[in-house]
Amino acid sequence: VVGVIFSLIVWQLLGKATAEYGILKAQPRDRSTYQYYCLRYDPQWEPLPTDPDEAIPDPLLDLTPLQGCEEYKSPGHVPNHVVAIMRGNCTFFQKARIAQKFGADGIVVISEDALVDPGGNSSDYKEIHIPVALLAYKDFLHMKSLGSDLEVAMYSPPEPLMEYNLIVIWLMAVFTVGVGGYWAGSAKSKKKRKKRRRYTAEDGEHEGEAGEEEESAPEDDQEQLIETVEISPKFIAIFVFMICALLLLLYFFYNYLVYVIIFIFCFASATGLYVCLLPLVLWVPGNCRIPENKLPLLKKRPRVKTIILAACCITVSIIWFIFRKESWAWILQDGLGIAFSIYMLKTIRLPSFMVCTILLAALFVYDIFFVFITPLITKSKTSVMVDVATGPEDATEQIPMVLKVPSLRHSGSAMCNPYSLLGFGDILVPGLLIAFCKYFDSKIGTWGVYYLTTLVAYGVGMIITFFALVFMKNAQPALLYLVPCTLLTATFVACHRGEIKQFWRGTTDFPLRMRYKKEGVLLEDQDEEDKLRQEEEQESANEGEREDLVNEEGAVGGETETTPKSLGENGANDPDAIVPASPGQEQRSPQRSALARGPKSPNSKHVTIQT
Repeated sequence: VVGVIFSLIVWQLLGKATAEYGILKAQPRDRSTYQYYCLRYDPQWEPLPTDPDEAIPDPLLDLTPLQGCEEYKSPGHVPNHVVAIMRGNCTFFQKARIAQKFGADGIVVISEDALVDPGGNSSDYKEIHIPVALLAYKDFLHMKSLGSDLEVAMYSPPEPLMEYNLIVIWLMAVFTVGVGGYWAGSAKSKKKRKKRRRYTAEDGEHEGEAGEEEESAPEDDQEQLIETVEISPKFIAIFVFMICALLLLLYFFYNYLVYVIIFIFCFASATGLYVCLLPLVLWVPGNCRIPENKLPLLKKRPRVKTIILAACCITVSIIWFIFRKESWAWILQDGLGIAFSIYMLKTIRLPSFMVCTILLAALFVYDIFFVFITPLITKSKTSVMVDVATGPEDATEQIPMVLKVPSLRHSGSAMCNPYSLLGFGDILVPGLLIAFCKYFDSKIGTWGVYYLTTLVAYGVGMIITFFALVFMKNAQPALLYLVPCTLLTATFVACHRGEIKQFWRGTTDFPLRMRYKKEGVLLEDQDEEDKLRQEEEQESANEGEREDLVNEEGAVGGETETTPKSLGENGANDPDAIVPASPGQEQRSPQRSALARGPKSPNSKHVTIQT
């Protein structure tokens, strides 16, 4: 893993582009208004000034649709102007040499495709002494709407070491993973204990079932809404194939499928917001239910307060859909995205560290391939993952499956990439591992050593990702750093505690021993599931002994009933003692004897073995 990461980083550094981002300020001659646009330029031609006050406005000469590959037919207007020409088949060096020959102060190449590095050969750079920059065609059309007589100034402010919006994204990501993982892991362990209580109640060993059922009704409301999906290795293979296919479909048919993704996000985020807020609403006094009815969604007479909550969640989702292109819509999108991520962490369950490793390793390769490898395959030389996340040049919509925060600084990169993005997959994939760690902590009774260490490792991995993003100045596959950080940390903790086998299988089948703290205080015994499993195995063995005994007596021709019975002081608590019994005497199974905690229910059954 370390070798793969090191090789990819070296490859990124060696292939690092020299182009930088700049800003073009356009305004009419009367300077009544102005507008900023994103530029892509190569400082090896001629560097742009870093201070906006040092950028001298020059009149813009629009020569489009000419490509500037041949000498200008009317060069008299070129001197002391910035020339705007279309991108064509000739090189940037040819365009710049012709413009410089006729006295231009700079050239702006209008590109209908994605902005690339307007570079050249080392020998070309020495001949050119005017700036060469690329401007998107849609920005050029918008700039022309400001007026026919424009002035432009080009500059490139120094890039900050770290964008402040990355800190906001880090806080949101760690909060989502921490809360979702803790809630999901705790809910899974509580569900296991509840199943055991129900099993005991069905065996007739508890009284007052109606009262308990009524008391746990709010929890039942949540359980009916959330159906847990347990992931298997076969499911992982299908899942990875499906997301690869979906990503490729979005890449080729983005303008059509983006609306399907938006609709799915609206529905799923409203559901996630409802699930996250439901526990808080259930604490509100009042359990008023709607009257009896035959409506499809209201037959079970839900509480009025839950109906109000559902209406509010749907309303929030609709508001985001209507105003999703506004400058403040990212706040609603991030809130809905956090709720959706927590909901998914509660829904999906990884049963063992083995399944966690398979899932994270598969998506580790998936993320690297679609970010780093696909630029070598596609015609546009761009990443499939980045193109889908940000949308094509002509796209009017953007996929909402990301956390986004606008840039808080005035810089070239902020102008060209106004939002910093983090995909939901970079939250959910490590979050599933953290949720499993919390569940394993609950099973073995620790204070949360697995959960907290992997959560800290996730935060460290996010910081490493951000530094790589700033240092390499291009998009990074976050799972390249998050997967090794979380997986290696969890493995180290399990090996250090001597629990790697149980952690790998997701069980607590420890040797029959008691674990103590260093101070000598009892920490834990085997958990309830292990006790129940051992009692079932003991019952099976005892039943076999009874059948052998009955067969031996049956060979003589007798008819016998057997039942456990107290035999004085030594056998008072022995559930496996077998003695002859009268026909009216009942037998209790060893399992029921072990689980019994109260008076017998009238529904308990008589078990008789006869030959």
